[in-house]
Amino acid sequence: MSASNNSSSSASTFTLIGIPGLEAAHFWLAFLLCSLYLFAVLGNGTNIYIIKAEQSLHEPMYLLLCKLAAIDILISTSTMPRMMDLLWFNSITIGFDACLLQMFCIHSLLGMESTILLAMAFDHYVAICCLLWHTAILTSPRIAKIGLAAVIRGATVMAPLPIFIKRLPFCRSRILSHSYCLHQDVMKLACANIKVNIIYGLIVIISVIGLDALLISQSYVFILRAALNLSQEAQLKALGTCISHVCAIFRFYVTFIGLTMVHRFGKIHGSKIHVVMAYVYLLVPPVFNPIEYGVKTKQIRQRIMRLLRRTTH
Repeated sequence: MSASNNSSSSASTFTLIGIPGLEAAHFWLAFLLCSLYLFAVLGNGTNIYIIKAEQSLHEPMYLLLCKLAAIDILISTSTMPRMMDLLWFNSITIGFDACLLQMFCIHSLLGMESTILLAMAFDHYVAICCLLWHTAILTSPRIAKIGLAAVIRGATVMAPLPIFIKRLPFCRSRILSHSYCLHQDVMKLACANIKVNIIYGLIVIISVIGLDALLISQSYVFILRAALNLSQEAQLKALGTCISHVCAIFRFYVTFIGLTMVHRFGKIHGSKIHVVMAYVYLLVPPVFNPIEYGVKTKQIRQRIMRLLRRTTH
């Protein structure tokens, strides 16, 4: 039987893991996870509803925020229910095709989020450095095209990842190091040369995450340079509009770099740091983005307060 398994050329299932050493607490951790998921869906859904319902919020920044919130809901939905299933019901196996589908959804949605964050940086740049041209450059149809471009870019660039995994034979351990499927995690279980996967993964990181981070940094260099020429009051107002976006960038790229470094230089199995980083990687942005924008954006905050007053009367 063992020899048969070792000679297998494909994997029918993979095994997911919870948090090593905390198996007894999985049931209660699932309640925390469920609360975070519901909060992410409710918070981002509320922002989408308010932006769509409030005509005064039909501006480039808020329309892009609406797209960011939608992506965060989809990212949460593609990962959290499966994690809760694992922690609550000890459902540790995932089918090969289901794993590839989840992998594609996670990576493509993260690519889309990176593109939207770049578009939001461009919006801030135009609003501060080219204010007179802002409404002419970033029209509603153009924002819609940016959203479509983000979807096409994320899906197209990430589509080869499951295809490259599909061609690999799996004859070793099929135990993943996370509670969901990531390309860099699954490919390490193959018993064949994964050079193509590694090279394409680096190309994706450089051409999507790396390029977007570079362009965002360049945008903020121009923004800071322009802000220095304004009065102190105008500086504070201009930079204040960027705080929420900078926090969203920090959460997205720092958690991505952290998980990448852990995969690259750390030991995988039996280490809590990998699992914790994996949870932080996908849970923190969807949960904290709506809080950040809801608290820092005056129009959204006021509309939420009006909605709360209506429900209490």
